[in-house]
Amino acid sequence: MNNSIAAKLTQLSVRLEELTRLLSSETITANLDNYRKLTRERAEITPVVELYHAYQQGERDIQTAQEMSVDLEMREFADAEIREGKEKLLRIEAELQKQLLPKDPNDERNIFLEIRAGTGGDESALFAGDLFRMYARFAERQRWQVEVISQSPSEAGGYKEIIAKIIGQGAYSRLKFESGGHRVQRVPATETQGRIHTSACTVAVMPEADEIDDVTLNPAELRIDTFRASGAGGQHINKTDSAVRITHLPTGIVVECQDGRSQHKNKAQAMSVLVARIRDKQTREQQARQAATRKSLIGSGDRSERIRTYNFPQGRITDHRINLTLYKIDQIMDGDLNELCSALMSEHQTEQLAAMAD
Repeated sequence: MNNSIAAKLTQLSVRLEELTRLLSSETITANLDNYRKLTRERAEITPVVELYHAYQQGERDIQTAQEMSVDLEMREFADAEIREGKEKLLRIEAELQKQLLPKDPNDERNIFLEIRAGTGGDESALFAGDLFRMYARFAERQRWQVEVISQSPSEAGGYKEIIAKIIGQGAYSRLKFESGGHRVQRVPATETQGRIHTSACTVAVMPEADEIDDVTLNPAELRIDTFRASGAGGQHINKTDSAVRITHLPTGIVVECQDGRSQHKNKAQAMSVLVARIRDKQTREQQARQAATRKSLIGSGDRSERIRTYNFPQGRITDHRINLTLYKIDQIMDGDLNELCSALMSEHQTEQLAAMAD
């Protein structure tokens, strides 16, 4: 272990002792916000410090085994202990390096999920519906909540566009690599000749802002229109101007929301989506600038590129960023995304480690 990592871990050990003292103070609960902040910090660094203590114990065990090896009768046993101890240290050190990687401040946030049909007409809209069900089933498996913000159904089924909010701890950390172009290859139900068609959808995953204040919005730069909602929803929705459309003039970003019964709720939801989109745009612009100096395989946020292909005839899904192919399309389309998400996260960590080594 190099000196800089050891120094960092020593600082974290000292900080954990300090946090334990502070949180055991009788006066700490007087300020609940500060109490929550310190509790969250302790929860974050405790696993790292515990790993470091395990590393230190491993070093002591190796030293004890080396002292034992002086005894000829114990040498074989001691040498085996030393080998096992060194292998254990290597595993712990690799895990510590991952734990010390910079944390994405958005990882624990809720997300806005946007799916839009692209090339392929009705088949693309049907695929958009399939993708939404896939993510909704994944959220259900994680015990997360899914709220549809707005939807534009296709006449043939599926969606031209659907926007949903997914509420759950770590939602962004698990789904942030889903942004991009998703391509499907299959025989549509309307195809009489049995020919395989190729269609595409785009997916955007954006972290929810804590507050609207996270992005400065000038009221003069917003155009807010109200109109009568269309589609299903009952007489109340269809007879009042409850639907809201907000246009951010500097960027041209337009958000519509009409699923709620009240104009006030629709406006609040639309404003939340608008803020998330603006933040997402700012983040992608920053990442694009960084990518000019270092090419990243994952997380560029560039949704113009195809990231994944779903080939139904062959039963396979291929993620092109990490060259991963899985022959379990039925399970994945039913929301079993853990293997894909974990592989993408692991590759991202590898990239971060490589960047730190440069």
